[in-house]
Amino acid sequence: MTEPRFELTDDLFTPKEVSWLAFNERLLQEAEDLSVPLIDRLKFLGIYSSNLDEFFRVRVATLRRLAGLGFRSREFIRHDPKQVLDQVMREAKRQHARYNALYEQLIVELGEHGIHMIDELAYDEQQASFVEAYFHKIVRHRLHPIMIRGRGDLPPLVDQAIYLAVRLSDSRGKRKPRYALMGIPTDVLNRFVVLPSRNEEHDLTYLDDVIRYNLGSVFSLFPHDTHDAYMVKFAKDAELDLDDDIQESYFSRISRSIKRRGFGSPVRFLYDGSMPDDMLDLLLTKLKIPRDESLTPGARYHHRSDLMNFPTVGKGSLASPERPAVAHPDLPTDGNYLRAVRRRDVLLHFPYHSFDHVLTLLREAALDPKVRSIQICLYRLARNSSVVNALINALRNGKQVTVIMELQARFDEEANLLWSARLREEGARVIMGVPGLKVHAKLILITRRERGADRDYACIGTGNMNEDTGRVFSDFMLLTASEDVAGEIRAVFEQIRKPYRTGAFQHLLVSPYNLREGVVKKIDREIELAKAGRDAWMDVKLNNLSDEAVISRLYEASQAGVSIRLNIRGMYSIKAGVDGVSTNIQAMGIIDRFLEHSRVLVFGNDGNTEVWLGSADWLPRNFDKRIEVMVPLRNPKLVTQVRAIIEAHWRDNTKARILDPDLRNEFRRDDKPPFRVQDEIYDILDENT
Repeated sequence: MTEPRFELTDDLFTPKEVSWLAFNERLLQEAEDLSVPLIDRLKFLGIYSSNLDEFFRVRVATLRRLAGLGFRSREFIRHDPKQVLDQVMREAKRQHARYNALYEQLIVELGEHGIHMIDELAYDEQQASFVEAYFHKIVRHRLHPIMIRGRGDLPPLVDQAIYLAVRLSDSRGKRKPRYALMGIPTDVLNRFVVLPSRNEEHDLTYLDDVIRYNLGSVFSLFPHDTHDAYMVKFAKDAELDLDDDIQESYFSRISRSIKRRGFGSPVRFLYDGSMPDDMLDLLLTKLKIPRDESLTPGARYHHRSDLMNFPTVGKGSLASPERPAVAHPDLPTDGNYLRAVRRRDVLLHFPYHSFDHVLTLLREAALDPKVRSIQICLYRLARNSSVVNALINALRNGKQVTVIMELQARFDEEANLLWSARLREEGARVIMGVPGLKVHAKLILITRRERGADRDYACIGTGNMNEDTGRVFSDFMLLTASEDVAGEIRAVFEQIRKPYRTGAFQHLLVSPYNLREGVVKKIDREIELAKAGRDAWMDVKLNNLSDEAVISRLYEASQAGVSIRLNIRGMYSIKAGVDGVSTNIQAMGIIDRFLEHSRVLVFGNDGNTEVWLGSADWLPRNFDKRIEVMVPLRNPKLVTQVRAIIEAHWRDNTKARILDPDLRNEFRRDDKPPFRVQDEIYDILDENT
C-alpha cells in the first residue's frame, strides 16, 4: 500500500469511543419516538443498556489501560486517552440521566395501556400469595447470600451480575446491623414476573421485588425486625489477557482467560442512589473500589438490558407485528438447493428472507449421498444452534466436517468452547482459530462429488451463522457454485488450516492478505477517474469506520471530486461535509427495528459498477488482525438488486440520521412522503419473486 497523500490531523478524526456513544444515543432516540410501538421502545432501552455495559467493559477499560501508559499511549491511539476518557464519562453520565427519565416516562405510558409495573409494597392479597409461592418454588434455591463481615475482604463478584446489598437491622438498637450481598439469578430466570391480574389489566413485577418481599425468610437465621435492600452492579475489564507463549495450548489460554475476565478490575460500579452513605462506604471498602469516575449512582433497578425480553402483554398494537418472510424466487420449496445454486448465484437478505434457507441447505448437504464434506466458520451461535445440529447430522451420515471455531468471539468464548467440545465428540475436525488472528469471515464450503470430480458450493455472508440474530440482523449471504470464487473460498479454509502459507487471491478480498491493498486500490481508481473528469463515486455501507489510512484516502478522494456516500451504523471517525476537506462526502446511519449489519461496497468505476459484500468493517483490526472475506457480485440481476437496496437507504426520511462532524444525530428530513427503507426492502425483494 502506498503512503497516504493526505495528512490526517487530530481535528479531522473523531475518537471512535466518542462516536460510539453517539451511536448509542440513536437508540435512545428510537425509545423516545412516539411512532415506535411502546414495547419496542422498551426493548430499545434494553439494547441501549446492554450496549453501554459492553462499552464500559471493553472501551472504557481499554482507555484506562492506555491512560496508564502516559506518552507511550500515542503508539496505540491518536488522541490523549485521558482526555477521551473524560469526554466519554461526561457524555455517558448525560445519557444516563436521559435514559432514567425516559424509563420512568415509559413506565407511565405502560400504565396508560393497562400494564403496571408494581413493587413489593403494592401487591394485593392474591398477588402476595402468588409471589410467596413463586419465590419458594422457583427462586429461593437459586439464592446464595454472602455475609459481609467486619474482617476480611469479600470474594470476587461476578461481572455483569446484579446484586442486592442487604441491611438487617434491629429497630430497638440492641444489635448492630448486619450486611449481605445476594446475586439475583437473572441468568436462569426472567427478570419480569407476570402477576395475577383483573379486569384486562396486566400487573408485572421485577424479580428483584419478589426477592425483596421474601427477604425475611432468606435471613431468618439472623435476628432482625427490619431490612432494606439496594441494587448494585459491576462492570469489569472484559479484555482477554492472553499470554504470548505460542507453545501453550490456545484452547487452554482462552479457557483461563475467560475465568480471569469475571474477576477483572472494576471499570464501573452502578448503585442505587438512595443507598445510605455508610452502606456505600462499606461496600467500596470491602470491594476495594476507589471513589472515582467509575462510581455511577442510579435508580432502584439496574441491568435494564433485560428490557429486551420484556413480556408481550396487552394489545397487539403495543409491539411491532411480525411480517412474513419473502419467498425466494430461485430456491425451490421442495428442497434441492444445491441444484438451484448450480444454475445461478443466489443472494439471501435476512431477515427479509428466512434464515431457514441456510438451515435447509445444511440439512440437504447432511443427507445428500454425493456430498463429501462441509467446512464452516463459526463466530457466534444461537443458544440452541440448529446450525450445529445440522453439522452433527452430517457427521452421523458419514460426511467430513471441518469447523473453524473462533474462541475470541467476545463474550461468546465460553459457549464456543462448549460447542467445540460437542462437535469434537461427534467426530468433527475443530480448528480453534488462528494464533494472532481472529477468524471473522462468514463462510460455508460444501464439496459434492459430481461426474467423477469434486464440485464446491460456497456461502459468503455479512453476518454470523446464527438463526437467532438472523431474525433481527439485516445481512446478506451469497450462495454460489462459481469455480473461481468457490475455489478461493477453499483456499481461505486451507490458509486457516496452514497459516504459515501465504495465500494469493485473485477474485476475493481477504484480510490480512489483500483486503487493505484492494480497498485502497479501488479508492485510488475512483480518484484517478475523477481527476480525468470521468464518472467517479462510491457507496459504502458498514457497521464501523475508523481506520486512519482509509479515512485519509477518503478525504483525498473527496478533494479530487469523488462523490462518496457513507452509511455507517456504529463507530464513525471520519468527518463528512467539512468545507475544503470532505465536501463531497455525505454520511448517515439508520436505526430501526432490524439491526443494520451488512457490509456492502459499491464503486462507480466509470459506469462499470462493482458491488462487493462480506464480513469486514473498515477498522484496523478488520484489515490487519482478522481473517475477513469480501466477494464481488457478478450476476447483473443481483448487482441491480443490491444497488436498489442501497439507494433505498438514501431515500429514507424516517429512520436515517445525519452523521455530521458535531455528532448531533439529526434526522434526515425532506418534503417527500414518509419513506422507511426497512419496509421498502420487502417490496424490492417481492418484485423479484
